[in-house]
Amino acid sequence: MSGRLHINVNILNAGVFGGSWRFPATDGLASYTIDHYTSIAKKAEAAKLDAVFLADGPSLDPSITHRTGNNLEPTTVLARVAAQTERIGLIATLSSSYNDPVELARRLGDLDHLSGGRFGWNVVTTAGPIAARNFGRTGEPDHGLRYRRASEFVEQVVAAWAARTEFPSPQGRPVVVQAGGSSDGKQLASRVGEVVFSAEQDIRKAKAFRTELRDGARRFGRNPNEIVILPGLSTVLGSTEAEAIERRELLDDLLPDAYARGRLAGQLGFSLDGLADDEPIPAELLAEPDEAGGSQTFYRVVKDIIDRENPTLRQLLKKLSGGGGHRIVVGTPEQVADDIERWFHYGAADGFNVIPDVLPSGFDDFADHLIPELQRRGLFRTEYDGTTLRDHLGLDVPDLPAGVWDRGPLQAAP
Repeated sequence: MSGRLHINVNILNAGVFGGSWRFPATDGLASYTIDHYTSIAKKAEAAKLDAVFLADGPSLDPSITHRTGNNLEPTTVLARVAAQTERIGLIATLSSSYNDPVELARRLGDLDHLSGGRFGWNVVTTAGPIAARNFGRTGEPDHGLRYRRASEFVEQVVAAWAARTEFPSPQGRPVVVQAGGSSDGKQLASRVGEVVFSAEQDIRKAKAFRTELRDGARRFGRNPNEIVILPGLSTVLGSTEAEAIERRELLDDLLPDAYARGRLAGQLGFSLDGLADDEPIPAELLAEPDEAGGSQTFYRVVKDIIDRENPTLRQLLKKLSGGGGHRIVVGTPEQVADDIERWFHYGAADGFNVIPDVLPSGFDDFADHLIPELQRRGLFRTEYDGTTLRDHLGLDVPDLPAGVWDRGPLQAAP
């Protein structure tokens, strides 16, 4: 672990909370304009963050009935962001299930060259039937098959970057980012991931996750110090603790109930219809995480909450607040800084992928008040030491995975 935190901001439409777009003085449609992203990115660069991060899924999501969504393709957005910034890293989420490796390698390679070596690729396998139907399929590919394809896909993309002689990457090649807490996801992260996003709620489990991935990297012949682990962190800030709690309670009140229920049902893989609000979710409905379809990472997060706290359905919906299942910390900048410092020094995280409650106001509070507090404690940089994303992360260019040159053409997922 380095002596300084690594921090990204996830520009997630109007904010991570399901009712963020309804928050007072918030433009619920701002995420459909390019200025929303460029202004937050400029603010992040002024605060010396490592990168901005854009999530994405290649689908038309029906949940947009109840909240705004990620409407703009990430590499398109980040090309504009790159033109209006100089140092901040740029991480785009792109599916290994629904893209071509040759085209993706060129697109990201070109953007990395043009940006001066600031790009990273967040590899996802894209869970859920909605994306599958968008590509004319009746259902999503099996979980194991998605990750087998992802492993080959990443190797072909990385090999294409390594072989590139025209318009080379100023940072050697773009940074490979991965997010996945399933057994298959951890195997992929250990083999090829350089930055790994996690969704742990418990500090001891987060430390065990970090240790497991570092040990896995070692088994693949990699340097375990060349993996940066960034748990997701949702922040709700106030000038006083009471103000922060009041802000969280308002966000809970603004959450569309239909959206919260639909999102939880999607994470669990079954309908909530007929379940009582004031009773826990019946244990017999819950499969073991490795047997679940869809996103096993967030299924595991929700199941852990259920196993640990035995909440009623209403309590569970409120705890998640329509977010992605990442840990939520509520308090003053000093209190949230205490939490961040505790996780960092415990060895549970190398930093955080921060997902503000409301955008842009929640990130304004984070950049204006929390970052200076972390800087005052010597936990975060006050200036950039380099110009590339690898410079910010302290990462060298790793060796190619063994056997990468032996791969034949990648077959499309069924």
